[in-house]
Amino acid sequence: MNRTTAVGVTGLVTALFAVFFLYPAFSVIGDAFKSPEGGFTLDFILGVFRNPVYREGLWNALALGITSTLATFLLAFPLALLSHRYDFRGRGVLGVLILIPLVLPPFVGAIGIKHMLGVEGSLNALLIDLGLMDAKQPVDWLAQGRFWGIVAMNALHLYPILYMNITAALSNLDPAMEQAAENLGCPPSRRLWRITLPLAMPGIFAGSAIVFVWAFTELGVPLVFDYTRVAPVQVFDGIKDITAGASSPMPYALVAVILVISAIVFGVTKALFGRQTSSTQPRPKGRGGEVKLAGLKALGCAMIFGGVFFVASLPHIGVILLSLSDDWYKTVLPLALKFDHYKDALGDPLVVPSIKNSLFYASGATLIDLVLGIAIAWVIVRSKIKGRSLLDALVMLPLAVPGLVLAFGYLALSQKGKPLYFLIGENGNPAMLLIVAYAVRRLPYVVRSAVAGLQQSNPALEEAARSLGAGWLRTLRRVSLPLIGANLAAGGILAFAFAMLEVSDSLILAQQTEHYPITKAIYMLLSALGNGHELAAALGVWAMIFLAVAITGAAALGGKRGGLFRV
Repeated sequence: MNRTTAVGVTGLVTALFAVFFLYPAFSVIGDAFKSPEGGFTLDFILGVFRNPVYREGLWNALALGITSTLATFLLAFPLALLSHRYDFRGRGVLGVLILIPLVLPPFVGAIGIKHMLGVEGSLNALLIDLGLMDAKQPVDWLAQGRFWGIVAMNALHLYPILYMNITAALSNLDPAMEQAAENLGCPPSRRLWRITLPLAMPGIFAGSAIVFVWAFTELGVPLVFDYTRVAPVQVFDGIKDITAGASSPMPYALVAVILVISAIVFGVTKALFGRQTSSTQPRPKGRGGEVKLAGLKALGCAMIFGGVFFVASLPHIGVILLSLSDDWYKTVLPLALKFDHYKDALGDPLVVPSIKNSLFYASGATLIDLVLGIAIAWVIVRSKIKGRSLLDALVMLPLAVPGLVLAFGYLALSQKGKPLYFLIGENGNPAMLLIVAYAVRRLPYVVRSAVAGLQQSNPALEEAARSLGAGWLRTLRRVSLPLIGANLAAGGILAFAFAMLEVSDSLILAQQTEHYPITKAIYMLLSALGNGHELAAALGVWAMIFLAVAITGAAALGGKRGGLFRV
């Protein structure tokens, strides 16, 4: 790629990001600091902290973020350490199985858990059958432990992200450092605390930052659990004022506070550990210290992995059973199973249009991501222009900005008379708005996949094509794209799958029934009378199968353990 083309691509991408990413994100901050007269004010921000309801919501969100991150670490770190240090029968299969939670949006899994832990749920029925609970005074676990239920759902869904980051960090360690400590008589626990843990900190904090921001801004699970005193749900409730034309600045101020907290978390992580990347650490010279286990020790490791897999699968099991249940009331398991809910779900007037809408939105977003991702990766890897590292950092920013913040910004800017109103127009169809929102949020997956492919392909092949008279576009089409096709397919599949099941953008930006995507349809079915929960569970199972196939395909084509969800 010549310099002029690289500069042009960089300028175009920067302009697009300025309009569709930076502007929506920072416009929220601008409105939070704007007085009714148009001047600067801190009154609204201070008002958030003065208001006891907002203050409680922020504190609860922070507590959910911190507690969920700690719970996620307690699950992920031991698993990553066992996988790194020991070789035992079935390790590869079990290492894949514990990634299963990624195939189900957490708020869908919350449907199954809610049915299990309700007053008439499976847990109470089991305890009553065992004589451990009075049938006349069943415990409402969700009412008394709703906070911890959300923490459990977050941890069980998000620990694969931290597991992959820690596994990648451990695989980049030089085994000679641990071996030297062992030769000097350092016991295993001290080696772990003084050698392994400090060296793995970049991976731990990189994954923890994503987990914290995800849990801190999670909207779906608190909505399903009816946990309203939390900041994301308060923002969601404030959307009603915006769509009704009200000009209350408090939702803007609350979103601005959420964005600042998220930015501080990522900023601190980058400042402390941004330079300690795998490229600057000594490259490992082999697994070295890996120990092959057999007998009871191998069985013990396998049981740990299997136990985590079973517990993490409980939300999935609950959703599947609920989708098949004919009568599941005050019993441990459904009394009868049937497939009618799957047929009824596809026949529901809300479901099929939502599937069509999601396919359209996700396809459009993925196409945009592929075009932009290839161009951006080419500039980053093949060009020599200054600032390409800044371009790389810019396109990774959507991972650091909560989806809730961006969705709120898009909604505010797409109201009548606002700059992004053209994305909706007079007919009120948010299709273009959702496509742009999905594309911006999922672009990092495609860029990382394309960059990895270009870094692994031999540039001499492209140079040979250019020396024979092929232009850069023809070289890209005939040489480069075939070489990185598997990487692009992997990134595209991930972008498409996660766009199909996006929660924040879907719940906030789709306001009319005919424009609902899948996740908004699932949420609306939960409030429907009759068999709404069963239909929502059936649609959730369809979504789970789809995402499982997509992630498996992406991993087979070009995925690499530890390469997803990097900061």
